[in-house]
Amino acid sequence: MNCEIIAVGSELLTPYRQDTNSLFLTDRLLQLGVNVTFKTIVGDRLANLANAIRIALGRTDIVITMGGLGPTEDDLTRQAVAEALGIRLRRNPDIVGALYARFAARRIQMTDNNARQADVLDGSVILENGRGTAPGQWLDTVYGEHRKLVILLPGPPTEVKAMFDDQCMDRLRAVVPKRTIAMRTLKAAMIGESQADARIAPIYTKYKDVDTTILAHTGDITLNLICSKGDQETAQARVDELAGKIEEELEEFIYSAQAESLEQIVLYYLGMHASTLAVAESCTGGLVAQRLTSISGSSRSFVGGAVVYSDELKTLFAGVPPSMIEANGAVSKEVAGALAEGIRRKTSATFGLGVTGIAGPGGGSEEKPVGLVYVAVSDGKQTDVVERRFGGDREHIRAWTSQLALDLVRRRLK
Repeated sequence: MNCEIIAVGSELLTPYRQDTNSLFLTDRLLQLGVNVTFKTIVGDRLANLANAIRIALGRTDIVITMGGLGPTEDDLTRQAVAEALGIRLRRNPDIVGALYARFAARRIQMTDNNARQADVLDGSVILENGRGTAPGQWLDTVYGEHRKLVILLPGPPTEVKAMFDDQCMDRLRAVVPKRTIAMRTLKAAMIGESQADARIAPIYTKYKDVDTTILAHTGDITLNLICSKGDQETAQARVDELAGKIEEELEEFIYSAQAESLEQIVLYYLGMHASTLAVAESCTGGLVAQRLTSISGSSRSFVGGAVVYSDELKTLFAGVPPSMIEANGAVSKEVAGALAEGIRRKTSATFGLGVTGIAGPGGGSEEKPVGLVYVAVSDGKQTDVVERRFGGDREHIRAWTSQLALDLVRRRLK
């Protein structure tokens, strides 16, 4: 079965509020084998909302609305669903009584507009709201010639989550055809989206029963594989088979087969080799260290390091000879290597990582333009240095450089 989620509220069409409820609902629906095929955001206008509901009813089996169930004039979801389905709203006296009792218990006088929350669609089941005043509704109905499920949920996230888990999951299990969804998430570093797709499209397009999506973000590619079958074993076998072929094709770039972050994988490899890492960062300003230390337990493998922005601190903290900086410049292959080896010696770490570059927007030249970076890894016996030139603004260059740095450590450890 397919589902459309409709988030209701004009505030969601501004830069100041995001719809996070649909992410939670998508996760729960996938657990039930229900595919979310559309997500819609609609402002607080009755005609637009009713039209969106009609469209959703015409193209999916389940329609879930979130928001617009409160007491104010712009809470129009109940009315819009009634209009879209051509059914009546009736005021439920039991709900009105419960609202009065709730307000009385808090010694607050209930205004008349709160009674709107007791307007119930003909034929619907009331979904109690233990976290707020607006009840939800569950409607099993016919639209055209087809059976449809319409679920009205409140807007606040705490209310949505509790109501859906407590009162909707079991109801859906009882009516949704038994399907299971298997998922795999592969992640690759330092390969472009188009380059990755050119290599793997001939593979994944042959798997018509597996949905494959590619998401690119700052030196990182995420491949999501999803398959829906009648049983978990069959679905999982299909995504695992496809994942294995993609891993073979992108072997040197794939760093995770189970959605782990690059920093998690680096720390995993360090732990597996009983090794430690220290960093000396210039243009990234501590971004590599921040990513590593965001992982719980990182102190077992990451000993620390220094942000060596000035030439003086490159010498003081990493032992880079001033003559080397003068001869080659702070942004150079030689200095990157010296940073890596120097911070390794200084901290007695197994590996040292050195990063230097020009993040911009100023400071570049024809010989050394903005975006030029050098990253080095040293273990005292061998020092590997990589040169790259990244485009974009300052934050983009810094993010790419931190990704390159972590990936260089990963490759060295692997």
